[in-house]
Amino acid sequence: MMEKNIAVKDIDSYLSFVPEKERIALEELRQQILDLVPDAEEVISYMIPTFKYKGALVGFGYYKTHLSFYFMSSGLRGHFGQDLVGYKHEGSTIHFTADNPLPAEVIRKIVLARIMENEEKAAKKLRVKQAKVIKNKE
Repeated sequence: MMEKNIAVKDIDSYLSFVPEKERIALEELRQQILDLVPDAEEVISYMIPTFKYKGALVGFGYYKTHLSFYFMSSGLRGHFGQDLVGYKHEGSTIHFTADNPLPAEVIRKIVLARIMENEEKAAKKLRVKQAKVIKNKE
């Protein structure tokens, strides 16, 4: 895990503290995410690199014993069980290593599912907002 007293302002700063082998694995993961969601905003949220698209989408982290991919959705728990054989996972976090990275297809499936979730949530919020405006006009 990153030193708690090290404050980073962006993903590049975060990665500068990660050992080379793990940094390369995380940079590859980062690029895969950005290839799927070129409009994603890159931020540090809760001290981890996070990608936002209509809300928090996915993130990743470095720890001394593993790397983590966070898909930030309790609704997707259990949907990718077969895809995650060989990887430790719990909740909305998948652990992997630089020597055993997540397959690109798994990342693609998860990121696309998260995009759909966030788009559905955004559409629902918009419908609620529009209904309130209409109700207030009546």
